[in-house]
Order: sequence, then structure tokens, then C-alpha cells
Amino acid sequence: MAKQEYKSRVYTDRPAYADFDAPAKFQAIQGIIATRLKQHPKAICSYSGGADSDILIDIIERTRAAFPSLPPVKYAFFNTGLEMKATKDHVKATAEKYGVEITEYRPKISIVQAARTYGIPFVSKIMSAGLSEWQKKGVPLSIAQEYEQAEDKAAKRGELKERYPKCESVINFLCCCNSAGEPRPNIQLVINSSKYMRDFIGEYPPDFKISAKCCDCCKKDVAHAVQKDFDMIITGERRDEGGMRSVPRKDCTTMCFTETSSGQYRLRPLYYVSDADKAWYKEKYGVRYSDAYEVYGLTRTGCCGCPISYKAVADLEKIKPYEPNVVKAAWNIFGGSYRYRMQYNEYKKKRMEAEKSGGQMSFDDMEG
Repeated sequence: MAKQEYKSRVYTDRPAYADFDAPAKFQAIQGIIATRLKQHPKAICSYSGGADSDILIDIIERTRAAFPSLPPVKYAFFNTGLEMKATKDHVKATAEKYGVEITEYRPKISIVQAARTYGIPFVSKIMSAGLSEWQKKGVPLSIAQEYEQAEDKAAKRGELKERYPKCESVINFLCCCNSAGEPRPNIQLVINSSKYMRDFIGEYPPDFKISAKCCDCCKKDVAHAVQKDFDMIITGERRDEGGMRSVPRKDCTTMCFTETSSGQYRLRPLYYVSDADKAWYKEKYGVRYSDAYEVYGLTRTGCCGCPISYKAVADLEKIKPYEPNVVKAAWNIFGGSYRYRMQYNEYKKKRMEAEKSGGQMSFDDMEG
């Protein structure tokens, strides 16, 4: 009998409306928003100026217009200090369009300080967190080979825990397993979720500190401080974005609404909205995204120049004709990660070509 592939709960458990067509899905979402705003009227919504945020604010305000008794929502824009003018201008225009106030908040620690102190992201938040712990703890990559060669993987996992105390997450990350020693090669929380990554960092160790802590300092910590006085927090996270947003969280496995450990409630109305659903809504209601999308040609914004986007360098080239200074700033902050990503991409390409031809990749191949 073939072994069943492990899948996260966000893919195996889902509410019925997640599979509705776009018109019915958004109608269901409006019902959810209306219900939750009635139950928890003191609500705050994070607005980034990105495409998902534009859909989110439109459907919230459209719902409020349909149900006049619903309370107003507080909107917050968290400015990291490395934002495109296109984004900042769009935030102002959006506030005017809906007749709402979108309050801007800035971090106490700048993105430059955070990057210098903690490190810079590489590939993804998950990968950055794993590699950051690996750099700090100094656990050798060779434990992965030990684990893979062991007949009793659970016993080997226990032995590694004894040998490297307080390194649970790093061991799981490097060995692509869980704490019970069961192989988990197909989930995002392990190093080889990015093909050949373990081999690559073994052959070409990073010469800079890796961390996604800048996101905590410049966005999450600021958001938590602002949101703590509200009953309900509304965000535009979508499962289809992948990365951390498709991984079950402590406060939410699959549902778009949940109670957090702090006693607050978190609402993610767009969690089951697909890219196709989003495109339908944009056309149906004439939503206009910022110039970053409509003029520069970006398909995603997020934090400007963030290296977790595989298109970061290409996107910066699109931005450059319009906002050269922000591009220069991004390279000054994240350049080490951009260059290392290019090196990794080249390594991966050569490895795949070598495997396809049945040959071996030599050091000269990589250098060439």
C-alpha cells in the first residue's frame, strides 16, 4: 500500500464556502464580516496599500453600507520606513475614497537598524527562521545524513536531542522530520522545502546573518502595540499566498475567525479567497490598485524589496524608473541576500541539469 503524503490541516479541513464560486464566496464573506462586527464592534483592520488590502477594505465598507447599523472599523497602515511613494499615495487616496481614516504608524527601530542587529531575510520567513537558529546554535549539517542513514529514525532523533539540547526546532529543520522522528520532507517547515538548500549552504555557507526579525521589529511589534486595545483584529491574509500564511498557527488552524490567547478575536475574511476570486472581485467592483500594480507592473508588493520574494530583484528593476531612491535603499539593506539568492538559484539550476543528464556537478561547473 502506498504511503499517504502528509498534508497540513489548512488543506485537509476547510469550511464549505471555501469551495463556492466567487460571487457566492464573497456573499458568504460579507455575512461573516457583518456577524463578527456585530459581535465585536471594537475592531481594527491592518491596511498595507497592497492588492489584498484593497479587496479587504472594499468588502468591509461595502458590507457596512449594506448594514448601516454596523460600527466603523479602525484602519491602520504600518509604515516600515522602506515604502514606495506609490504605496503611501495610495493609502491617502483610499482613505479619501471610502471616507475613512487610515492612521499611519512607524516602528521605534528602523529597518536599517533591525537588519544590522538581527540579520536579513533569505528565501522565506520559514527558511530565514530555520537558518537563523542554525547559525546561532551551530548544529552541524551532518546530523541530517546521520538521521537519513539510521534504520530507527525515532531512536536517532532522540539521540540527537540528547546530543544537542535546546535545539529541537533546528534538528527538525535540518533533518526534515518532526519531534517524534517521523520524516516530514514535504512540509514547508524544513530546510529542503527549498530544493538542495541543505547541500547549498554546506558548500557555500552564508557570509551574513540571516533573520526575518526585521519583520517583527518594523511591522509585527508595532501592530501588536496598536492592536492590543481592540476586541477584534482584521487582516487580509490569504492561504494562496503560501509561506507562513498557509501553515497552521497556534491561534488558527483553518478557520478565518478565531479567539487568540490574549482573549481577542482575529478575523481573516479573505483566507479562502483565491487569485481567481480576487481578479473577479476587482473587475466586478472596479477596484483600482496602487500605481505599484497598475503602472509599475508589480504583481505583489508587501515590504518593498523584501528578499523573501523570489522576484525581489526583478521587481526592483520595475520600480527603478519611477522611484530610484527606494531601490537604492533596498539594495543597501538587503543586497547580501539578493546576491546569495542568485548564487543559490544558479546552484539549483546546475544541480537539476546534472540530475537530468545523469551526470555530476563539479566545483568548476559552479564557478563557471
